[in-house]
Amino acid sequence: MNRHWETLEFPKILARLAKYADFSAGAELALSLTPAPDYREARERLALTAEARALFVARPDFALGGIHDIRPWVEQARHEVIIMPQELLQVRNTLLGAEQVHRVLTRLEAQFPNLADIAWRIAPQPQLVTAITRVLDDRGEVRDSASPELARIRHDLRVSLERIQERLRRMVTSPEIARYLQDTVITRREGRFVIPVQAGYKGQVPGVVHDRSTTGMTLFMEPLAVVELNNALRELTLAEEEEVYRILAELTHQVAAAGTLLDALIQALAELDLVLARARYADEIQATQPELLPLPQTLPPVKEDNYGVGAVLRLEGARHPLLDPQKVVPVDIMLDAETHILILTGPNTGGKTVSLKTAGLLLLMAQSGMHIPADAGSALSFFESVFVDIGDEQSIEQSLSTFSSHLANIVSFLEKVDHCSLVLLDELGAGTDPAEGSALARALLEDIRKRRSLAFVATHYPELKLYAHNTPGVRNASMEFDTETLAPTYRLTIGLPGRSNAFAIARRLGVPESVVKAAQAMISGEDLRAEDMLEDLHHLRLEAVRSRDAARQARHEAQVLGANLHKRLAGIDEERRSILQQARDTADAEVAAVREELEGLRRRLRVEPVRDVRENLSQVVAEVTAGLADVAALTPDLPPAPLVDADAAAALDAAPTGAPRPGDTVRLATLGLEGILVRVDGAEALVQAGPVRTRVPFESLTLVRREQRAPALETLGPVPVAAPSPGLQLDLRGLTAEEALLRLERYLDQATMARLPWVRVVHGKGTGTLRREVRRQLGDHPLVVSYESATERDGGDGVTIVHLIKT
Repeated sequence: MNRHWETLEFPKILARLAKYADFSAGAELALSLTPAPDYREARERLALTAEARALFVARPDFALGGIHDIRPWVEQARHEVIIMPQELLQVRNTLLGAEQVHRVLTRLEAQFPNLADIAWRIAPQPQLVTAITRVLDDRGEVRDSASPELARIRHDLRVSLERIQERLRRMVTSPEIARYLQDTVITRREGRFVIPVQAGYKGQVPGVVHDRSTTGMTLFMEPLAVVELNNALRELTLAEEEEVYRILAELTHQVAAAGTLLDALIQALAELDLVLARARYADEIQATQPELLPLPQTLPPVKEDNYGVGAVLRLEGARHPLLDPQKVVPVDIMLDAETHILILTGPNTGGKTVSLKTAGLLLLMAQSGMHIPADAGSALSFFESVFVDIGDEQSIEQSLSTFSSHLANIVSFLEKVDHCSLVLLDELGAGTDPAEGSALARALLEDIRKRRSLAFVATHYPELKLYAHNTPGVRNASMEFDTETLAPTYRLTIGLPGRSNAFAIARRLGVPESVVKAAQAMISGEDLRAEDMLEDLHHLRLEAVRSRDAARQARHEAQVLGANLHKRLAGIDEERRSILQQARDTADAEVAAVREELEGLRRRLRVEPVRDVRENLSQVVAEVTAGLADVAALTPDLPPAPLVDADAAAALDAAPTGAPRPGDTVRLATLGLEGILVRVDGAEALVQAGPVRTRVPFESLTLVRREQRAPALETLGPVPVAAPSPGLQLDLRGLTAEEALLRLERYLDQATMARLPWVRVVHGKGTGTLRREVRRQLGDHPLVVSYESATERDGGDGVTIVHLIKT
């Protein structure tokens, strides 16, 4: 790996990334990951990582479960080396997992197009999966049904085995043999069934000795009686092994034939696994997606001796990913458009080196497709190369000092530096005479500046502070130091050079004031004034930083509060929807029950002729209607539905006044019934009371309401019995069986029938079932004498005449 990446500890990041991979091929890709070679690919990698993080939000359980790197078995198959059953199971499980991944991601293509592009490269292999499943069970055993020959061989094996064991069982239980045995058990030696014979009686049991016990007291002998059976068993065992080998060889050949497709499948799965690992790692370190910007294709002209090309390095709240997240102090590394070299000064152990490594490491992560541990809004230019000189690389073997080692490293890449490079230099010019080292450092920086590179340099030389102040495109920065606690704060301040704080530290450590003042007197007044001005600026900057940190903290708390409120609102909204749904379900059930009851009441209103019963039904309908209105008020989102149809509503209207006319609804005073006036014959009237037709005196009729409707029957027709008084006719034509039976129950009660000599039931021709039901209802009635069938002359309708006893 590139030694500059190793200096930035990029391999450690990759090792952590690999732990989030689901299988070995993905982990290998993670360990060998390098920054993208061009801007377009780097952007695509970042987009893939963002899609994978969104996928985990939508499908938290998504993973590459059961997938293995089967490429070693594929390569083995290419060389015609048999793949063992357990390895074939890994091939099958991998293909099943790949098919599941392909199906899920291709269905979600509209939401995750970049991940779907990888999924389309996963070619399912259902034929190979079927072939392996047909041969192997889930334990990796070859099934009997793998081939007809194997099924036959194993059947013969079981039969042969049973014969041998049965023969040996009879022998060990035989009194002639049992007395010579050490035990009555049957065991196997060298694949053949034997029995344990006492060593002193081996001549008493004819057979072949295959083994003996450690004490020598027991011989394991194969009786001659089962030698041929054991031979047959052995032959069948060898035949089974040969057939299993043949079957596995056939599967191995199928794997080799699909080898190219399987290699591509594993490669696609490994790439997908790497993307998912980047997403999991980003979630773990609370990373954000940085904005990656291209460098200009054409170099801009140098303006006012500023060689910058507009490279961007904007990292807000950046955290070194290898440090303890609970202890690391975020830094802001934000260069303006005019700055392309940043000179960082400050005390030792103040965080200068960590800041340099943070900038370089986060750049490598971003260009590798990883999200970075920094606040949202961070942005980086795409750099083709990163050159680093950090740390003490003193080489004893090469007799190089610290200064020489650093200088040799810088010389090795100096000629490669250009406007597409990021250069990170720690302790530039250190390790030699300060005057010479400072001069050499300024000369190197000037060369890098004119190469138009972006550079981040840490140093202790005060001359470089002045260089940064006076040179276009170069800017000072410092690491803060708390003079009260004598400890660094690890905060980066851009725009101000670092101070030595030597006099403040001396006073805090107890150096006599006279000594401190004497030292200050040795420094020029201009330097002291500059130091005082820097101190004032640091105080102002510190206040600004504190205000910014307070604002950032407030913004973070507001974001957390907003997220919590959003979750609570989502929960409340979900609970509200659940309660409303429960209310709707309850209301639907209640409304359905009420409507069913209303439907029954409507049916009764159509067939019930008694006025007081109709009035009671009207009252019930009104009560049910009011109750249903209450339910509707509680659930306003339910659509309104009519409770009573038009016919039923008309039936409840108030009765009009005046003399009744044919077609009007009238009340029969003698019978207490309501009906339709069909015809008036002088002083008599023909009335249709529901299904009942009868003749009554016209004066006995009372008008209920006027209604224009055609009478159901115009003539009564002849009656085959001599009736001293009017009888009752029930017209069931056109009614369902349920409605017909309801009318029978309503009107053929004992009180009505006791006043009538006969009942004539018209039920229509071809309705044998209904006729039988009429007879069943009336056959056991105490007032019924007999009944007979007849045919109505008009229309040929079936008629049943029921003869009654008049009480």
